[in-house]
Amino acid sequence: MNLEEYGHLAADGLWTEAFRAAIKALSSQGGGTLTVSAGRYETGPVQLESDTELHVEPGAQIVFADDEALFPLAETEFEGILCKAYMPCLYARDARNVRVTGAGTIDGGGANWWKKQKDGTLRYPRPYLVCFQNCTNVSMDGVTLTNSPCWTVHPLYCDNVNLTHLTIRNPADSPNTDGIDPNGSKNVRIADCVIDVGDDCIAVKAGTEDTPVKRACENIAISGCHMLHGHGGVVIGSEMSGGVKNVRVSHCVFEGTDRGIRLKTRRGRGGSAEILSFSHIRMEDVACPFVFNMYYFCGKGGKTAQVRDKAARPVDEGTPALSDVTITDVTVRGATACAGFFYGLPESPVRRVKIKDCAVLMRPGKPGIPAMMDDIEPVEAAGLYLRNGVDIDICGLRVVGQTGEALNADNSVRFATEDE
Repeated sequence: MNLEEYGHLAADGLWTEAFRAAIKALSSQGGGTLTVSAGRYETGPVQLESDTELHVEPGAQIVFADDEALFPLAETEFEGILCKAYMPCLYARDARNVRVTGAGTIDGGGANWWKKQKDGTLRYPRPYLVCFQNCTNVSMDGVTLTNSPCWTVHPLYCDNVNLTHLTIRNPADSPNTDGIDPNGSKNVRIADCVIDVGDDCIAVKAGTEDTPVKRACENIAISGCHMLHGHGGVVIGSEMSGGVKNVRVSHCVFEGTDRGIRLKTRRGRGGSAEILSFSHIRMEDVACPFVFNMYYFCGKGGKTAQVRDKAARPVDEGTPALSDVTITDVTVRGATACAGFFYGLPESPVRRVKIKDCAVLMRPGKPGIPAMMDDIEPVEAAGLYLRNGVDIDICGLRVVGQTGEALNADNSVRFATEDE
């Protein structure tokens, strides 16, 4: 079925009703493919149904209007909080077997949303560009996604997600325009994507202490991706109350990201991030290639005494944990702030981290803050900084061009022995 068959329903230059009617017709016949041919199609939000494929042909541009009045409210979550938000531009909910394919462009028309966010004039959270919520067997392949109002691709509580050959481009100054953010989802594959955004390129999330039903995010495979700019290449957290488990990142390139591999959480969040593997990664011009920060202070509740306290506190259900991390064959050229920053909690140290066959070439000249936490001053070309870690195994890490010592670890760190 071709969208143009419903062109008579396009009114005032908007194809919203045409999309709605075409998708309804497909759904009534048990599913099928809706093809969008070359051309420009401005529309309000579009909701996909089960067993349907949206195929965006080369030269086709689906452009979402930036008019709040066109966006109904949807019950969803934003940064782990259940809320009403503007309906995602491209949306599927409680659906199965949904596909978005082709070599065309999906444009979120984000500029007006970004301005209102910065001005503080929005009544509700901005729409995601693409959101699959409570869906099974969803995939995207080949399309270009640009100018997202907020997070670009957001699988929320999904199972079996495949995101391949996507190009995601949002301006560097666009607020919170993460590339791909799976949240509480499992069996997610992200491969061969180019991601150039205004926030984290890929962020794996699992809710916060305020999330009503906490679900793990697990079995996440990321490979062959090229990350450009953004605040982090591959990020885990800071929402991880439901737990993050079994994440594998391999054969990726990070270029110009503020940080490379970034894990962030804090007291009160609870949950654990474990069995994480990062291998065969190349980074260039990053401020800090490795960041494990259990004092992350951004967002609601991040500046409290509980979060900031460097003394040990009682372990409870709100105590987060990071463990069983392997970093192998990572080469970094042009790190500017420090070679790595690992800061666990005294009552919950970072445990069982192995760094093997990695090299970091520092480039002095641009001081930076390695992690978002209190009492950390900007540093320039520093070495590897470790606090509150147990069973840290460093075998074959080479740091070149640092100012001062290559390894800065105090007596809160216990290194693995050769027998271990």
